[in-house]
Amino acid sequence: MPIPRNILPFAHPVKRPVEAVSTGVVEFKHRIGPWPELVTKLPTSLTRWIGYRKDEAEPEPQYVQYLWPFVGTFCGLAVLQAIFGHAQYFIRRGVPPIIPSYGASAVLCYGAISVPLAQPRALVGGHFIAALVGVILAKIFESHNHPETLWVAGSLATAIAITVMQFTKTTHPPAGATALLAVIDDQIRALSWYYLPVILLSSTIMVVTAMLFNNIQRRYPTFWYKPTLAVAASDAAAGGAPVEEAIDEEKPTNQQAIDQRSDCTVTGDGAV
Repeated sequence: MPIPRNILPFAHPVKRPVEAVSTGVVEFKHRIGPWPELVTKLPTSLTRWIGYRKDEAEPEPQYVQYLWPFVGTFCGLAVLQAIFGHAQYFIRRGVPPIIPSYGASAVLCYGAISVPLAQPRALVGGHFIAALVGVILAKIFESHNHPETLWVAGSLATAIAITVMQFTKTTHPPAGATALLAVIDDQIRALSWYYLPVILLSSTIMVVTAMLFNNIQRRYPTFWYKPTLAVAASDAAAGGAPVEEAIDEEKPTNQQAIDQRSDCTVTGDGAV
């Protein structure tokens, strides 16, 4: 008789269907989720603009992937430049029309909207941490009155900012430039601590415009604080076929399998 599969360490696990499937990823929406219970009870007309969806969205038409990144980027950066470039409150304080690193952030927030690096936690937290580190390093090196060493401060500020972002899980690649500019750019360095509220306001404006334009036909953000727990669905069928998630219910350890098989006598023809 053949060896029962349930005693082998490499036996296939039992499979169950899952309810929510994303591209290559299965989401455990009923086990852990990023949305407070209160949000799930609000009207859809409100929750869609903060990224919450009760049901999985339909696949996007191809034109959507080109239209809304263009519209969102243009409008988002235009709003930033209109506020900082024309409001006398900011002009009197020497604030530039836009912090250049937000041009790079636009690629993520309007183009690659589903990646963790583009979510509000990374955008707001990453830029603020980078700005704070940059201002601190600029102050330290300025106090020694050696402007020729600012290149060291700029490199060090970016390196420290990246480390802190990784530690706090707020990694946002464009924020590296935010830290660097705080040290090497004369106009931004002159802002001193006022650089921090400028960065916070810029990040907030970008998040708001991203929510406005991305949620018309897409979804942003996918999470605010932390993502939904997910596992790779390597056995996802192509073409929209049903997808199953492999879940080991009673998978024996290698030692257990060996112990079980030691009680069996295997003949030359593979029977026991």
